[in-house]
Amino acid sequence: MDRMKVRVRFAPSPTGLLHIGGARTALFNWLYARHTGGAFILRVEDTDTARNTQEATDVILSGLRWLGLDWDEGPGRGDFGPYFQSQRGKIYQRRVQELKAKGLAYDCEGAVKFKMERHPIVIPDLVVGRVTRELTDREAADPDFVIVRSDGQPVFHFVNVVDDLEMNITHVIRGEDHLSNTAKHIALFRAFGVEPPQYAHIPLILNPDGAKMSKRDRGASLQNYVDEGYVPEAVVNYLCLLGWSPKENREKISLPEVIPLFDLPQILRHNARFDLAKLEWLNGEYLRELSAARFRELGAAALRRAGCKMDAYPDNYITAALATCQGKIKRFSDLAAYAGFYFQDEVKIDPAAAEKEFTPEAKARLQKLREALAQLEDFTAAGIERTLKAAAEELGVKAGVLVHPTRLACTGAAVGPSLYHLMEIVGKEAILKRLDAQIVAG
Repeated sequence: MDRMKVRVRFAPSPTGLLHIGGARTALFNWLYARHTGGAFILRVEDTDTARNTQEATDVILSGLRWLGLDWDEGPGRGDFGPYFQSQRGKIYQRRVQELKAKGLAYDCEGAVKFKMERHPIVIPDLVVGRVTRELTDREAADPDFVIVRSDGQPVFHFVNVVDDLEMNITHVIRGEDHLSNTAKHIALFRAFGVEPPQYAHIPLILNPDGAKMSKRDRGASLQNYVDEGYVPEAVVNYLCLLGWSPKENREKISLPEVIPLFDLPQILRHNARFDLAKLEWLNGEYLRELSAARFRELGAAALRRAGCKMDAYPDNYITAALATCQGKIKRFSDLAAYAGFYFQDEVKIDPAAAEKEFTPEAKARLQKLREALAQLEDFTAAGIERTLKAAAEELGVKAGVLVHPTRLACTGAAVGPSLYHLMEIVGKEAILKRLDAQIVAG
């Protein structure tokens, strides 16, 4: 096996959505390849015909692309294909015959079994350290294991090793839950007469309560983050911190900054606990720093998904509206609740909030403000602010007494973008109409 160039692989099974742990494994492999100037290979382990779907394969590929993890070899490119295990049957058959010819595999009740080594196997792991895998009592009596089932399908342990061997994989970086399989894999490599790749088993991702994160847990699927309006830079940044840490305890660090720092010995030994609050904070920081053009693009797309009819509004209106939201939200999925009022003809107001803010006395004050705004020619944020404060002074109340019911009437919410700026953007005619709707409401 050529050790001159690092070759790593991510080998997902397309049986469902891409798990966040799988995304982290892909990222660590990609980072090590980029750090060393090596190659990152994508291999799809789709031999489970009963559970594999094309849709799941597409989800995996699109998820990796969304994260920005480009592969050097894999579906669509590379000299060691096919990169789908379902298309590599002849390779597996040839390798089975090779083991049989060496007397290291044999037929047994319709299946094919591998003659496992009879002594403990030492696993020199780059993260875990040296691990000695002793035979269990049951294995001591019969350590051989099936490599081809009676239905003719080769098993995971066998095809995994054959593919790593055929593709010249130099380092296997995978979750620690695979450590228990590694002795079998090392034995198979030796049976083929080659040294196994170097192994690096990375810590598991746990829920905040310390339980292993399952596919059904909140935050387990990468697609959740796509749907909920996270940006890939934030998700990648956070995944880097799950089992690895840059010097100086930095938390916000870009992918180009990580590449020269990332190395396998730095991977932490203890399991990582998933902290959704930290990810949301990071995402908010990245949203704050997006270019205005990209924030507008992603924000408008999120509002469309939420049902806002964006095509009914001119581009300059959308740009101005979304500019008041940048730095105020942590996820794009929050945008409809925060700023959906910009893209509605009529705002919906919670009855309890209306009862509290739109008292007869408050309506009288709103009527006074409405009359002043109707006379305002300079309907800008500055002009609106002067008018509201002047109306409050004339009424003998603080400005805040007018601000709260005005905001509720204009937006339907108690919080949101800067009141005076949003009123300028929505426009004089629409603002007067919204105030009228609450002044005359029963």
